[in-house]
Amino acid sequence: MNWWQAIIIGFIQGISEFLPISSTALMLIAQRLLDVPIGKKFKLSFETFLHIASVFAVIVYFRHDLCKILQDFITYIRTKNNKAQTNYRFVLLLIISTIVTIIVGKMIESILGNQITNSATIGASLIITGLSLILIEHGLNGGTRIQSTLNWKDGIIIGIGQALSLIPGISRTGSTLFTALCLGLSKGTALRYSFLLSIPVFIGMTVLKLPDLIKSQTEITFFSLSIAFISSFIFALIGIKWFISMLQNTKLTYFAFYCIGLGIFTWRLI
Repeated sequence: MNWWQAIIIGFIQGISEFLPISSTALMLIAQRLLDVPIGKKFKLSFETFLHIASVFAVIVYFRHDLCKILQDFITYIRTKNNKAQTNYRFVLLLIISTIVTIIVGKMIESILGNQITNSATIGASLIITGLSLILIEHGLNGGTRIQSTLNWKDGIIIGIGQALSLIPGISRTGSTLFTALCLGLSKGTALRYSFLLSIPVFIGMTVLKLPDLIKSQTEITFFSLSIAFISSFIFALIGIKWFISMLQNTKLTYFAFYCIGLGIFTWRLI
């Protein structure tokens, strides 16, 4: 992988991470079209590594919110202050969702094996993502449940929805949003949960993939890896700001048609 390929891969990963269009699928498709020399065993590890750049972008963007959540979490542990209980429970739910995501994600990888990154799987998953976005737009009404009403069952179910996005083509934002709306959460609560859940989930997945990442060092230079990481961070930060600003004015149907079209193209032509 040369420097310009690294920039393109980082751009695709970062800018699409928080849009409901599956950054994983786009990155794998780009790798094939650009003929980026990444070994089969390294693909998911490399993708997971770049997700950490996106996590840094979430931390930077939501730094004030995260400081408040962590402050309340520590405060409740020390003083049992009722005002801090909501954010304390929120952290516990994120932990539950993370554990469920990792466990279910490993099960999915074991079941699908090498089939998880083939063209048929990616294409079918993109089509499923597109159909789910149409349902969100035209079938599911935004609920009224807010953060204080979340419970452990919500954490488990949303964790399962998040785990499905480990299949290339299943949008993380789309699957988490769809799951949360089915549970009756408001769109704002669902999006906030989705953004913040990405932090522990991808840190956990990176730790699990670290051995593969280390073993595969010969397949990609440290320089290219660093360029891709920096590119992913910058464009993920741009992507977060872009998505939040246009959320109220952009219809998910446009993303749905895009996913379905790309899915058919990937399934039949790549």
